[in-house]
Amino acid sequence: MKRFQLVVEGRRLRTMRSVLHRWCVALALFAETSILAPCLAHADDWGCQVLLCLSNPSGPEQYSGCVPPIEKLWRALRHGDPFPTCGFGAGGSQGTFATNTFASGGYCREDLLYWGGHEQSELLCRATGAINVDINNQLYTHVWWDVAGPGPTITEFYGAGSTQVPYDPSQSAALFLQQIGQQNSFSGGGQ
Repeated sequence: MKRFQLVVEGRRLRTMRSVLHRWCVALALFAETSILAPCLAHADDWGCQVLLCLSNPSGPEQYSGCVPPIEKLWRALRHGDPFPTCGFGAGGSQGTFATNTFASGGYCREDLLYWGGHEQSELLCRATGAINVDINNQLYTHVWWDVAGPGPTITEFYGAGSTQVPYDPSQSAALFLQQIGQQNSFSGGGQ
């Protein structure tokens, strides 16, 4: 039985490395960077796995090989653990990193803002946090996590070929309130 478990674990590890290898190739081509060799050197490093999976324009858990490291990331962040890092080995890939910001009424996507709290008087965000992935010091993806509850994510892609324009989530509340004010003035009343 133990031998069977070792064989299964070995297959899982090879599958994960294969997925990560493909992601490194795709990321290097897609981002027009030269991070392929450093990624291969650290394919088993959790921080690098997380970075690769978060940089997927279709979402961090699209591929089964990304589910375990990303689920581990969500658990860690929910418990207040620090965001993992990826050193990319000796050569480094300067300007390639990810950072997490916890969401709030002051840092949110405009469409995720809502009135809640005591007497529905507090501006809140339907996401728990947002992760910015930068490649070559350029915003590549923005992943909103735990949207309306544990699990769901929204990925915004800004890399090569994207037509999305990056925005500042810290400005969304002002835009939201301005839109509410305009709606109230058109309807002729307040809240």
